[in-house]
This record gives sequence, C-alpha cells and structure tokens, in this order.
Amino acid sequence: MIAHVNTSAVLGIEAYAVQVEVDISGGFPGFQIVGLPDAAVNESRERVRSAIKNTGLHFPTTKITVNLAPADIKKEGPIFDLPVAIGILAASGQISSDHLHNYLVIGELSLDGHLRPVSGVLPIAITARKEKKAAILCPAENAREAAVVGDLNVFPVSSLRETIEVISHHGDREPFRLTEEEMASLEVASLDDFSDVKGQEHVKRAMEVAAAGGHNVILVGPPGSGKTMLARRLPTILPALTRDEALEVTKLYSVCGLLPRQASLMSSRPFRSPHHTISDAGMIGGGAIPRPGEVSLAHSGILFLDELPEFKRDVLEVLRQPLEDGMVTISRAAASLTYPARLTLVAAMNPCPCGFFMDAIKQCSCAPQQIQRYLMKISGPLLDRIDIHIEVPRLRYEDLSSARTGEPSKNIRERVTRARGIQTERFAGTKLHCNAHMQSRQIRQYCTLDESVKDLLRAAVAQLNLSARAYDRILKLSRTIADLESVDKIGVAHVAEAVQYRSLDRKLWG
Repeated sequence: MIAHVNTSAVLGIEAYAVQVEVDISGGFPGFQIVGLPDAAVNESRERVRSAIKNTGLHFPTTKITVNLAPADIKKEGPIFDLPVAIGILAASGQISSDHLHNYLVIGELSLDGHLRPVSGVLPIAITARKEKKAAILCPAENAREAAVVGDLNVFPVSSLRETIEVISHHGDREPFRLTEEEMASLEVASLDDFSDVKGQEHVKRAMEVAAAGGHNVILVGPPGSGKTMLARRLPTILPALTRDEALEVTKLYSVCGLLPRQASLMSSRPFRSPHHTISDAGMIGGGAIPRPGEVSLAHSGILFLDELPEFKRDVLEVLRQPLEDGMVTISRAAASLTYPARLTLVAAMNPCPCGFFMDAIKQCSCAPQQIQRYLMKISGPLLDRIDIHIEVPRLRYEDLSSARTGEPSKNIRERVTRARGIQTERFAGTKLHCNAHMQSRQIRQYCTLDESVKDLLRAAVAQLNLSARAYDRILKLSRTIADLESVDKIGVAHVAEAVQYRSLDRKLWG
C-alpha cells in the first residue's frame, strides 16, 4: 500500500513543497529512504522506528520504501521525521489517509514519540498558504511562528499520538490563532540610550543623519572616546520594522535557528557585531549548502565592525558587493542562492596602531610608515561605500564630570521616523526604502540643486579630489539632511554639512 504525506523543506530562505511517498510491500524486511537524503534524514529511520513503537503502535516488519519528492534536490535536517512516521502508519492501515492531503506536516521526533521544534517554520508556513493547504501540523513550540502568516490553520502538536488524533478527528479541533497584540514578539526595552553619551554632539548628529537615511558610518578616534558606546546606541533611534521587513528578517533567523523561543515575529532591528577573527564565509555566508552569513543576519539592521583594520583584508573586501547591491549571491556545486543583505554598516577604528594620532593631549608613538600601513588595511573602494566619516575626539573633563544628560533616544527617533516617512512616500511603488539606496536615476530625480549649491559642491569636489561615488553619496546625504528638516529643496547648508562628513578620509588617507 502507498501513502502520500505533504511536507516542505527550506532552500536558502525560501521553502519548497516536498511529498513523502511511503510504500509498504512484501519481501525481506528493510527501511530505505531515497530522494537525496543527507545523514540527518537517513538517521530518521531509527527515530521513526522507536517513536512508533514507544507510542504503542505497530512498526511494520516488511519492506518499507520512503521517497522524498522531488528527488533532484538534496534534503537535509530532521524535519521529515513526523511526515515519514505518519506516512508509514497510513500505508500500514493504522490511521486513515482520507484527510492527509489537507495537511502539511513537519516535525522532529524524539525516541519516545514527542516532538522537538525545527528551524525554518515561517517560510514553510508561507509555502503551505501558497499551496492552498487547509492546515499545517507543526511542533507546539513553532506554532506562534507559523501563525504569523495568517489565512492558514495552524495545529500545534506535542507528540506523534497527538498528531494522529488531530488527523483522525479532522475538523473537531480549533486551530491556533494569534491576537493582534501577540503578532509581534515581546520587545525587551533597551537599557542603552543616547542620553547616556556625554558630549560628542557632532557625532550624535552624524548618527542621526545615518539612521534617517540608512547611511553607512565609520567612527575614527582614540581608545575610550566612546565609539563603541555610540554604535551600540544607534539601534535605539532607528524606526520600527515594517511588516514586510519583519517577515523577511524573521525568515532569515528562522532558517538559521536563531529565532527567540516563543517569538512569532522579529520586532527589533538586528544588531550584529562579529569578532575580527571571522572568515569571509562567516561574513557573507557559505557551506556546501550555502547558509546566511553576518551580512544577511544584519539585514534591515546594523552590522557593527569594531576595530575595523583588525579584520582580514579579504573579509572586508567581500563586503563591497553587499553594501552596493543589498544582496549577496553564494554559488556552490550543490546550489546557487541569493540572500538579502540591505544593512547599515557601522565601523569603528583607531587612527593609528597606538590610537593617539591626531589626539590633542597624548602624543602618538607610531612612525609614519606604521600609520600608513595601518590605514592602508582599509581599501579606497570600501571607504567610498561608507557615506559618513566622523572623528570621535577624546572627551574633556568638563564633559565627563557634567551632570547634564544628553537628548534621549526617544526624541531623536521621532525625527528619524518622520524623515523615513518622507522617504517612504518618495519611493512608494519601488523597492527602495531610504535615501542611501538611491541609484543614479533617483539621485538625478530627487537631488536637484540650484546654482549656488552647485558652486559649493564644485569647489568641494575639486579641493577634496572626490570620486564619482563620493559625489553621489554627498548628494544622498544632503537629501537626508533636508528630509530631517522636512524641506523639499536641498540648500547650501545641507550640502555643506554633507561635505564635512566626507572630509575625514581625505585627512587620513589622502
């Protein structure tokens, strides 16, 4: 007898439909899984056998053949345990197969028949809705994640026995639902706030501009000047994720198994801070079957690289394409996958090996050749892709000892959200979200300048010897600064402020 069970698997961050076909026939006893299974799928034979027996059911002692179709895509992970077990029970006549076609079944079995949570449930639930399945059966701990999709009946189950009861009593059980309040994960209030930062008003202004337009930032200053402190507070002034952004980020974290327990949807923008010993594969993703790297896990959020020159040069160079295109494509023999990587890069570094070059108090002990070698670890093309270069000087005693607190993140976030709202209206109907993502055509359309502004920009380009890419980034920054003031026309003051954010690299690297 043959039974068919619908399930799904993940490739990249998208899911595809898989049908588990189980054939039980006479002959020498055996249990074989075909359809390009990996080691974890092949090991499911023992988990399924033990789970069925320990649930009090009969495991057939005949020839069992399980096919995972389509057979030309490699299957990986323990997600097929539950559909294989249900297929065996249906093929052996122990449960009815009348309503199996209505369900999409996923889950990892323990030896006693209980279910463990699996990764990638959100893209699988989206696929179930596209395939017009009536319901999805998934482990109870994954129910909130699956229910986010909507227009799909989600039945959380905790064991093989409970799964059989749901299928056998089709239509008798109420599906799991999320209320509007539960649609987003519980967001933990951040303990970080810009009001904690003493002084550095010009740096905080630069961070506000970066947040408003999604611009990349590099912070240069001596040790202890507050570079890391400022970077870690940038997420507190970013606008909330839109629903589309939240779904895309949640899919990435679901596939990687990083979605917080009992979470339904990522509500906070990601903040990733990899160590400088990371490999290029760890940064952009890799593996025999490609997995997302740090640039993708930072999608719609912040990628913070502290001590930038300490990163390997090849690791920094692989950032160039994601920063420009907002995506990364990884090609392997098994598959070629594209992951989203639309992020804001925040980098921090010292101006020299000892950290005190240009410091007003402590003298630098580095030789000119040492400073040059240190700075040359950052390539010109990478610097050109960073919109804002800002110096973070040592704090004065008066600033450190002052009891006055700075402007809180809440107030800054309101201005940033208002500026992002202007950009959302501007780019409605396109795939752009903020000014940093504009291409040449949008720059010409939305960054028109009058003659006085052009004269200032012409002088800046000549004096600073700016590249064409740097010229475009000044225009994008000017557009963002104007948006923060809710002004339609870019003025001289906006361009002047944008130019100063491009001058530090000429001072150090020029």
